[in-house]
Amino acid sequence: MSEIYSIAVVGLGNEFRGDDAVGLYIARRLKDKQMPGVRVIEGVSDGTTLIENWQDTRGAVLIDCVSSGDQVGKIHRFDALTEDIPEEIFPAYSTHAFNITDAVRLAATIGQLPPHLIVYGVEGATFSTGAKMSDRVITAANRVLELVLKDIENFR
Repeated sequence: MSEIYSIAVVGLGNEFRGDDAVGLYIARRLKDKQMPGVRVIEGVSDGTTLIENWQDTRGAVLIDCVSSGDQVGKIHRFDALTEDIPEEIFPAYSTHAFNITDAVRLAATIGQLPPHLIVYGVEGATFSTGAKMSDRVITAANRVLELVLKDIENFR
């Protein structure tokens, strides 16, 4: 029998571009915990695939790196069902073929939002090809992991 997932966590990013790997880093740490009922996805290629990943779930968490000019390592958290996600935090240009803001808007338009949808953005600074994640972003990533675990418990 295949496992039924009630919660989806999607870590976005590019593991070869420094701090942009933060979503993948967090997803991998969460995957290591092997939590029943939690599907962890590392990276998504487009907005419609992102929406498909949270279908039939109680809730979803999206995690990505951002570069809005704020302090490196700052954690931005949005409840996408009650708050607008600022375009200046998740801009139209990205290392993905889509942006989170557009995917959430599309899902709302077609009635495909999950009952809970939390979006995290971690401010990065280093995006050069081949760079490693900065210490401040790793510290923030570990804090986001704790917050995501709390979100998961709240969704149950």
